[in-house]
Amino acid sequence: MQSVLVSAPAKVNLALAVGAVRADGFHSLSTVYQAVDVCDEVRASRTHGPEITVTLDSAAPTGVPRGRDNLAVRAAELLRRHARISEGVVLAIRKVIPVGGGMAGGSTDAAATLVACDALWELRTPRNELLALAAELGSDVPFCLLGGTALGTGRGELVSPVLTRGTYHWVFGISDEGLSTRKVYAEFDRLVDPEPSVAPAVSDRLMGALVAADPVRLAHALHNDLQAPAMALRPELGRSLAMAAECGALGGIVSGSGPTLMFLAADRAHALDLAAALDASRVCEDVLTAIGPVPGARIIAHD
Repeated sequence: MQSVLVSAPAKVNLALAVGAVRADGFHSLSTVYQAVDVCDEVRASRTHGPEITVTLDSAAPTGVPRGRDNLAVRAAELLRRHARISEGVVLAIRKVIPVGGGMAGGSTDAAATLVACDALWELRTPRNELLALAAELGSDVPFCLLGGTALGTGRGELVSPVLTRGTYHWVFGISDEGLSTRKVYAEFDRLVDPEPSVAPAVSDRLMGALVAADPVRLAHALHNDLQAPAMALRPELGRSLAMAAECGALGGIVSGSGPTLMFLAADRAHALDLAAALDASRVCEDVLTAIGPVPGARIIAHD
């Protein structure tokens, strides 16, 4: 095998409950993730020598790291150390997921790199070990391996599948300028100052809506504790959410730490109509449609 191509889906948070800062500096979280079919692609190819390098497609934004700071490179290095091997690899990433948009673009590329390099190097690493390595890389990376719909606890890295039925149609409002996750959490601490003894939890309403495959119920249960701080930093997000409601969205929230906005539609036709209305309103720099849930990082080709 000379190369492996892996799909790397974006994630959204259907619910994100945030608690106090833990001793390790992370916030306690309870979240429901869903993987959607807005996907990067990561190709891992054999190379002569021990170097691990990364290239990005020409359309990739300038803010994406192109060296060791790229999380995909760190994922390959971590897996190589874990396996005690010396092989190098060339990683080629095709970016589609908005950068700095709260949709785990870097994390899912790292998850895809773990899958791609494990196959390329013929390691056959047990799934639980890959999940443990993913957790070392970042809070969202384990879910990006798992995909589907899942509950995340701890700092988000402890994931377990959630029973869900149906397919959900999403419309995303994209901003040209990212939003710092660190600044959003700092603003959350300033605004909320959560009580350390209170554990964050997602609502039973949301879980019930997923089991019932009811997009209207789900729309009413969407929740994000980081929405208010993100809107405090970017007031225009509130105006965009209000415009989406006027355009007929069933519901909408800030995705993760923002600034991407996610809106739920009733079906595919409704999603296309909503996307067209939002695009015409010019409240977002770009608009994407997607469906979820979809599987996590997975091999789509090899040679």
